[in-house]
Amino acid sequence: MTTSTERAGLAAEVAPGRSFWSQRLRDYVTLTKPRIISLLLVTTLAPMVLAAGGWPSTGLVVLAMIGGYLMAGGANAINMFLDRDIDSLMARTRLRPIPSGRMSPAHGLGFGIALAVASFLLFALAVNLLAAALALAGLLYYVFVYTRWLKRSSPQNIVIGGAAGAFPPLVGWAAATGGISLTALYLFLIVFFWTPPHFWALALVKQKDYGKVGVPMAPNVWGEQHTLRQMILYTGILLPLTLVPVTLGELGVVYGVAALLLGLWFLYAVVKVARASDFTRPAWSLYRTSLLYLALLFAAVLVDGLVPELSDPVETPVLLVNPDLVTEP
Repeated sequence: MTTSTERAGLAAEVAPGRSFWSQRLRDYVTLTKPRIISLLLVTTLAPMVLAAGGWPSTGLVVLAMIGGYLMAGGANAINMFLDRDIDSLMARTRLRPIPSGRMSPAHGLGFGIALAVASFLLFALAVNLLAAALALAGLLYYVFVYTRWLKRSSPQNIVIGGAAGAFPPLVGWAAATGGISLTALYLFLIVFFWTPPHFWALALVKQKDYGKVGVPMAPNVWGEQHTLRQMILYTGILLPLTLVPVTLGELGVVYGVAALLLGLWFLYAVVKVARASDFTRPAWSLYRTSLLYLALLFAAVLVDGLVPELSDPVETPVLLVNPDLVTEP
């Protein structure tokens, strides 16, 4: 008996008007998860601009973007290889190239490894070794710490494993400077604390799917109300954290105003989900809001780097007095 998933795969292979190579190209792109990578590239580019104090050389930006896409795409392809068993059981993922049968698991794994190797060599030979090492570390963390270890064993999978998605700011900073600064670490932490409320919004909506395949997402293990309280907690930490670089003079007023307004908007969206009697629609809205929030926040970082004169920290005016004009009583 042919399953619906197998039928979908066969239909895709013989769809009229679509050649084998056209479908294969689509599947290669799908393996890389381009929509997710687009946000990762924003969190790579903005730190590059900030670290360089302006737009870096266009050649360096292009190399870093290509290298970042290849490494993230490789990580996503390997992730799809490792998760092919549960992907085939979830409505959201069962039509992906490997579980649908359009691509063999070995082919998907080989594609992912090839992308990772190409990315590492590109970074190491054309950018610098530190950027290459950090990009590879992000892939290894995502594949082994998150996918292989935590995803199926702990409700903390998103908290601890989510650090993998916070590597791009470090990669971008290293690509521009050859080093890592305190500001880069703050940007890493911002993405780290953003990840739980972002992904748990999706987990609230898809908790039945995750429960069916035995993935211990927070709503399935802790319950919905505890998960919602944790989302408020992490967002409450995130908001002041985004302002710390401003108080230390590492980012300017333009970024600071944007971070405050965006943070209040994000916190409002999280609280709205927590207070809803039926959180399905507001949780979906929060998931989309969180993506826009991070993109706009790092866009503000980029502006801070491109237009430093508009982003200088506010200084308290100092009254200068000529001592010769001061008379004693």
